[in-house]
Amino acid sequence: MTTGQRDVGQLYPVAKAIITPTFRFAWRFHVQGLENVPTEGPALICPNHTSVLDSFFVPVVLPRRITYVGKSEYMDSWTTRHLFPAMGMIPIDRGGGSASERALAAAQRVLERGELFGIYPEGTRSRDGVLHKGHTGPARLALRTGAPIIPVGIRGSREVMPPDARFPRPFRPVVIRFGPPVRVERYRDRANDRLVLRQITDEVMFAVRELSGQEYVNAYATKKAEALPSEVTQIPSAPSAAAPRATHRGAPGAGAEQLDGEAQERPSAAAALAGARRRSS
Repeated sequence: MTTGQRDVGQLYPVAKAIITPTFRFAWRFHVQGLENVPTEGPALICPNHTSVLDSFFVPVVLPRRITYVGKSEYMDSWTTRHLFPAMGMIPIDRGGGSASERALAAAQRVLERGELFGIYPEGTRSRDGVLHKGHTGPARLALRTGAPIIPVGIRGSREVMPPDARFPRPFRPVVIRFGPPVRVERYRDRANDRLVLRQITDEVMFAVRELSGQEYVNAYATKKAEALPSEVTQIPSAPSAAAPRATHRGAPGAGAEQLDGEAQERPSAAAALAGARRRSS
């Protein structure tokens, strides 16, 4: 572990003691399902992501410390160089080797210490406000460590800090809902099965959609993603028994994509359902 990583989170109690009352004064938080977060032991916290403030809103309402991984570019800005590591972000250099494996190893160490690890299954912030297809990074981590996945739905953060806004809007409501854990014990002997990884991921995204109330689009989120009306569909009412087979690998990025190992996959059950509906009409 590098010196920088040893320093990560050392100021977490101080930073949280300052940020929590400030944020709770600035915004009206409504928290539901906090009893679904284990009071001890490892767990993956998997929220939707529509605002840059999401990485602060979730730690504010959690009684336990949570750690994220993030782009090392945050260390280049004086505004985030100290704040993000103080709040538990582990910077990962995306150059020089496999960034996804480095991020996965860092996250695994956090979980093996019995702590909470936060990861956005969409891989990056949703610029269009819809819920995008999930990457399989959280499922890989859960299968490696046995940690449960806690789906989280955040509502209102996009209205607080819209895309490209310079300053947040105060005194607006923010709803954070923690869902029942998605457990993977029955799949531990199939940790490298891509069908299993996709099935777990789709189950998590279904839960996040129910908690966030977002529409779902069967495409990965990008920095400039704009949802097309024909692409927006509903995830089936229950996760499918089988999942589509992954075929290609892509360059790692931030969030779950950085922990993924597969960035291009065949359409999921949601896409198949949407196609069937179009053909029948």
